[in-house]
Amino acid sequence: MTTNDAVFVTGATGIVGGAVVRSLVERGVPVVAAMRGDSDAARLPAGVTPRTFDFGMPPAEIDAALEGCDRLFLMRPPAIEDVRTYLFPVIEAAKRRDLRQLVFLSLQGVQANRKTPHHAVEQYLRETDAPYTSLRPNFFMQNLSTTYAVEIRERDEIFVPAGRSRTAFIDTEDIGRVAGAVFTSPGHLRKAYTLSGEQSVTYARVARILSDVLGRDIRYARPSEREYLARLEEQGAPADYLAVQKMIYRVVRFNVSAIPNHAVRRLTGRPATTFREFAVRERAAWEPRSG
Repeated sequence: MTTNDAVFVTGATGIVGGAVVRSLVERGVPVVAAMRGDSDAARLPAGVTPRTFDFGMPPAEIDAALEGCDRLFLMRPPAIEDVRTYLFPVIEAAKRRDLRQLVFLSLQGVQANRKTPHHAVEQYLRETDAPYTSLRPNFFMQNLSTTYAVEIRERDEIFVPAGRSRTAFIDTEDIGRVAGAVFTSPGHLRKAYTLSGEQSVTYARVARILSDVLGRDIRYARPSEREYLARLEEQGAPADYLAVQKMIYRVVRFNVSAIPNHAVRRLTGRPATTFREFAVRERAAWEPRSG
C-alpha cells in the first residue's frame, strides 16, 4: 500500500460497506477494511487490508486504525444511537489526521428529520467544517432480499404496511458505485446527494416482478399498520424496533420515498439498477431452501 492513499471503510463486510469496498477495488484504490474480529477478514476481496477497529475505541487507537489512509467511508451501525459518543470521535480523528474526504452514509430526507442520529452527524460535519460528502439513499432493494426474504420464500408474500404508496428503491451496489465515484473524482466536498432509483414502484408491482422472475405467485399482502406490528411483536421484536418500523412505514405511506431521480446515472455515468435486474441477480434469496 502506498503511504496515505487508502480509503478506510467502516462496515466493510456489510451490505453497503461491502459494495463500497468492491467499487473501490475495481477502481484500483487501496482499501483498509474496519474489522471487529479476525474471522471477518476472510470475507474481504483479495488485496484489501483488514484492520481492527471498533466504535468506542480510545482516540489514540482510532488514530492508529486510520494510519496510511487519506479518506474515510463512515456509516452508523444500526445499534448505535449515541453518535456523539461513538461517531463524533471518529470524525475528530479524521480531522486530526487531515484526511481529505469523509463520505458519510446518511439517509433520504435527513435534513427534515431532526430526530434521527444521521441528522446529528450531518450537522456535526457541517459545524466542524469537515471535508464531508453525504450520501442519502432511499429504501434499499436489499431489504426485500434480507429482512423480508423469509416471508417471501416461505409464505410467498410481502408483508409490509405500505398501502398503495410507491418507492424509488435503490440497489446498495449502486450506492457502492456512487461512493467509488465521489472518492475518486473532484467536486464533491461539502455536498449531499439523495440516491434513489430511476423507477418508482408499488409493492404490488414488486410482487408481480418477483412472481415473474421466480415463476410462482408472490402476493403483496398489504397489511394494516396494526397487523404488521402485531406480527413483529409475535416474532419477539423489541418495543424500540416496533416504534422505528411504525415511523418508517408512515413515511412510506406519505409517498416521501416515491420520487425517483437520476443521481446514480449522473454521478457514475451508468443508470441505476432496476428492480427487475436486482430480482434476477438476487433470485436465490427467495428460492425454497432444501432440507
